[in-house]
Amino acid sequence: MRYNRGMISLEKLSILTESAKYDVSCSSSGSARKNEGGIGNGYVAGCCHSFTPDGRCISLLKILMSNDCVYRCKYCVNRADADVPRATATPDEICELTIDFYKRNYIEGLFLSSAVHVSPDYTMERLLLTVKKLRTEYNFHGYIHLKGIPRADERLVREAAAYADRMSFNIELPSEESLRLLAPQKSKESLLLPMRRLAKEREVFRAEKRTGRFLPAGQTTQMIVGASPEPDGQLLRLAQSLYRATGLKRVYYSSYVPAVHDSLLPDLPAPQLREHRLYEADWLLRFYGFSAEELVEEDGSLSADVDPKCAWALRNMHLFPVEINRAPVEALLRVPGIGARSAYKIAEARKYAKLGFDDLKKMRVVLKRARHFITANGKFYGAEGAAVRGLLAAGERQERAVQLSLFQETALSALTGEL
Repeated sequence: MRYNRGMISLEKLSILTESAKYDVSCSSSGSARKNEGGIGNGYVAGCCHSFTPDGRCISLLKILMSNDCVYRCKYCVNRADADVPRATATPDEICELTIDFYKRNYIEGLFLSSAVHVSPDYTMERLLLTVKKLRTEYNFHGYIHLKGIPRADERLVREAAAYADRMSFNIELPSEESLRLLAPQKSKESLLLPMRRLAKEREVFRAEKRTGRFLPAGQTTQMIVGASPEPDGQLLRLAQSLYRATGLKRVYYSSYVPAVHDSLLPDLPAPQLREHRLYEADWLLRFYGFSAEELVEEDGSLSADVDPKCAWALRNMHLFPVEINRAPVEALLRVPGIGARSAYKIAEARKYAKLGFDDLKKMRVVLKRARHFITANGKFYGAEGAAVRGLLAAGERQERAVQLSLFQETALSALTGEL
């Protein structure tokens, strides 16, 4: 099924926005909240929600330019041999749709990706033309996140970066072997090389203080969890190297969902808990000074029963307890239950007075975890030995049960009209 040029139809819009939902670089997918007479709309096909660095939630139009792919990535619903409806939008259709949605207050920005249509260069050229038109002809200054196309000409990628706020090349699989097996038309180098080039260009741009903009929101990437056999440690080591080498803003982890059947792919989806643990570990890599090697177990996996920070602490009980009135900030950051803000609050407050457990509670330290790893004025209120792991695991199970119960009650209330 193919569509001709002209004004974008609802059917084409539905196909291209549905095909875009598998990219998790936006924080959430469209909601079922329709406009009932106010301003804005979260129901429109393709609207998703993301968050700015200052915490604001913004709506983006999330769409593919084309889902008519020439690649044969086995895990992809849009692969060349998949029996799905196909559609391709023109640059003007995307531009007009974006401006129309923006004027109607549906969106504040655009998340634009594409399958590899015709060839990498052809697709990248069309993506470039779209963002260039939006900026120069349609005078659109909203947020644009643009997906890069692997194996596209370097000049096209670099020029596109001059118009986008953020770009991303999705690594998807963490090893060359898995890419060769499941995505034979991609390679690790075809994905990493443009990321390194963009990072270098961005640093030069900033160092020379040029006028204009060049990826002010940086780069991100996505990895699929569970489609290939690599352990958590390998995913985290790759993420760590990207953060260090390219200044990557964030890695998104997406649990594998069997959207298409293939003998080389698992029949069951990857556990959501594994994706959750990777996000927790990634946070520790970026903001707490941990390394990938410290966070995984001997078999290369992340612990299932406790979060990565607790698991590290349990493996290093010889470093605990630490005295909160004397321990350096670096040591406080490694205490389960003490977040980055709390660690710096403790360091500042103890300049003026000795801190006790009551003071920590006021600072929102999670004492049910932290008490096993700290002393306050020499006092210790935690458990010892093997009992610590059991208490931490039980506490996490209880937290998950409360969260699930709250979710179920909220969903039920919404269905029965109680909200």
